[in-house]
Amino acid sequence: MSESNRPTNLPPIPVVPAETATAAPVVDAPEPEVEWSNSPATNFRKRQSQSLGQILVRQASLTEKQLDEALTLQKENTEGKKLGEILIERKFVTEEDMLRALAYQLDLPFYDRLPVNDIDPTLVIDISIQFCRDNHLLPIAKDDFNVTVAVADPLNVFALDDLRLILATNINMVVTPPEVIRNSINRVYERAQDASQKVIDELNEPSAEIDDLEETKDLLESSDDEKPIIRLVNQLLARAVKERASDIHIEPYEHEIAVRFRIDGNLQDKMQLPKRHMGTVATRIKILGKLNIAEKRIPQDGRISIKVAGKEIDVRLSTLPTSHGERIVMRLLDKSTGAKRLEDLGLNESFFQAYTDVIKKKHGIFLVTGPTGSGKTSLLYASMLHIARPDINILTIEDPVEYQLAGVGQTEVKDKVGMTFGAGLRAILRQDPDVIMIGEIRDAETAGIAVQSSMTGHLVLSTVHTNDTASTVTRMMDFGIEPFKLSSALLGVVATRLVRVLCTNCKIEHKPFPSELERIGLKQADIEGRKIYQSGPGCERCYGTGYKDRMGVYELLVLDDELKELIAKTQDSNVIKKRALKKGMLTLRDSAVERVLNGLTSIDEAVTRTQTDDAEIDQI
Repeated sequence: MSESNRPTNLPPIPVVPAETATAAPVVDAPEPEVEWSNSPATNFRKRQSQSLGQILVRQASLTEKQLDEALTLQKENTEGKKLGEILIERKFVTEEDMLRALAYQLDLPFYDRLPVNDIDPTLVIDISIQFCRDNHLLPIAKDDFNVTVAVADPLNVFALDDLRLILATNINMVVTPPEVIRNSINRVYERAQDASQKVIDELNEPSAEIDDLEETKDLLESSDDEKPIIRLVNQLLARAVKERASDIHIEPYEHEIAVRFRIDGNLQDKMQLPKRHMGTVATRIKILGKLNIAEKRIPQDGRISIKVAGKEIDVRLSTLPTSHGERIVMRLLDKSTGAKRLEDLGLNESFFQAYTDVIKKKHGIFLVTGPTGSGKTSLLYASMLHIARPDINILTIEDPVEYQLAGVGQTEVKDKVGMTFGAGLRAILRQDPDVIMIGEIRDAETAGIAVQSSMTGHLVLSTVHTNDTASTVTRMMDFGIEPFKLSSALLGVVATRLVRVLCTNCKIEHKPFPSELERIGLKQADIEGRKIYQSGPGCERCYGTGYKDRMGVYELLVLDDELKELIAKTQDSNVIKKRALKKGMLTLRDSAVERVLNGLTSIDEAVTRTQTDDAEIDQI
């Protein structure tokens, strides 16, 4: 069959210069006799109707006897191995033979090498190197409508769908051996790492001005002809999103600007910028946040809405004057992920049952406590999703509204116009609520209204900044709530912390020393039959930290009649906590120890994140 008569169901592939990459012929032997039609779709179906084994018999060194043997082994195999895997294991065909046949069957080009030096490194800036390695794929070219991707497995539709979402464009495929892709990945990503530095270097050029700056709709759509300062800020935000950072810190010092990301609760140094560019960086960010660029003497707060790879990101911006310039902190919130459900928070069965029993009460006040960034709001959002029903009216007053919840009326605090927590809460009470969520109790007015509301037929959920459950009781009394009122209204308190989860790719088994077990309150008998892990050396998946993601640990104080009576008589948090512990309350440290015994986190992490429990444990 002549080349002009071959079916062409796919669009042209805008791949590589002929002198740098050769399209190895898909077929080394004459094609099987097939009656082709004038319809590309019909021809494509005919090509696919030929089995891979038949194609290999015609095109490679595979014999009919070997094919029959492999088919028999496939039927007997209980592991569900594919025919191709068996043929390669038995050395009946090579991996390249298999890929050539698969490319022929799917009517895709086959490339035995790639033009690494001609691949634009910006194609991979927003794709994790580990994603490319795990799925054996690499973007190699781009035109106005498509990105061409070299793949070792064109049937890996899930990875290709993920890549299509990341790149927000159509994808064309070429089939390439996995070893060629692996080698090309390393070389392309080495060049990609230099992209940000090149932008920084361009800031030294005279063209690095900041007048007439315009916002981009999606940071990944930034063009090369944009001014360096715009591209630098865009790349900074895009990189933070890719690395799962919750905060970006831009900190001016005497001789340089330090840029740090908070990832999984810990700050990490990411880059340093020349000090002379602090003014342009700050101005660009303040323009995005609609702040006053001329005012550098007082703190300012703003909001930025951006898109990265189609994800909507809400950025809370804060500036603070220092002796060396304006310090900038940006908190990132990925709106596309949405609020988690209670079932997704990793709660053990006993805690889940006790917790849900409390939040399903018809009236009373339930409080969540912990420091900033400890997962309080996430737990409250998950709680509202759990109890939300069409016959329940749930209203919130928040600062700010972080996620939009279906079936929940959410109101945002605006202090500048007098919409405070107190004012908003009074207005909410006139909206016939069944459940009220208050983002934070920060003053006596809000505390008083919240407790009064809980005693008049409403379930009130809120947060308070304290260290543990018992000290929350005394904190509410500090707001002026009488002990007898509090003991009557309070249903319970949960304290929360976030511990880092060990990277499953590089964590290593660890035999704890007796001193380590003592630190965490365990004995050798407690870890018999258990595997204890510690953080490994770090890898691509965890960006060299040994940890990836975080999960909650919790301390739940549920008030019974005995504890209510004790609260009405005393304001001593130590007495309250000691009595609760004797009644079986599990502490933050107990919850963290459970994560250690399950192999999810390390002893060091558990101890570090639950330090406040040491004194209480010693008392019992």
